[in-house]
Amino acid sequence: MNVNTNYLKAIHQIIRTGHWITDMVSQELKEFGITEPQFNVLRILHGRKGLPITVQEIQERMVQRTSNVTRIVDKLLDKGFVDRRECPMNRRKMDVTITPEGVNMLAILGKRVYQFHGPMAQNLTEDDAQTISKLIIKLKGESE
Repeated sequence: MNVNTNYLKAIHQIIRTGHWITDMVSQELKEFGITEPQFNVLRILHGRKGLPITVQEIQERMVQRTSNVTRIVDKLLDKGFVDRRECPMNRRKMDVTITPEGVNMLAILGKRVYQFHGPMAQNLTEDDAQTISKLIIKLKGESE
C-alpha cells in the first residue's frame, strides 16, 4: 500500500498539534498542582452530576486512556476533590464522585483552560471548526 505524502504531513500535524495543546493545557493547570489527566477525571465526574462512576468507566471516557486511573483518583482523593466508596452492588469495585471542593476547583480550572483556547478559537470560523471535526471523524472511519 502506497501512502500519499500529503496524508503523512496531515497526520504529523494532527499529532504535533494534539501534543502541543496537551502541553499548553498542562502548563495552565500546573500552578494549581493539577495534571491534565486529573483535570480530565474531574470533568468526567462533574458530567455525572453527582452519580457515582467506577474507575474502569472513568478510564473508558478519558481523552488519553491510561492505566494509572487508580493513582489519578488517589491523588484527587488526597486533595479532597473526589470521594471514593465501595460499590454497594459489587464490593470489588469502587464508586467515585466529585466533591463540592472538586466542583469549585474545576470551575477555576475550566476558566483558565477556556482562556487558553480563546485566542486559538478566534483563528477559526464556525465552518472551519466544523470542517476540522468532520475530517477527523472521517479519518477515523466513524460516522457523525
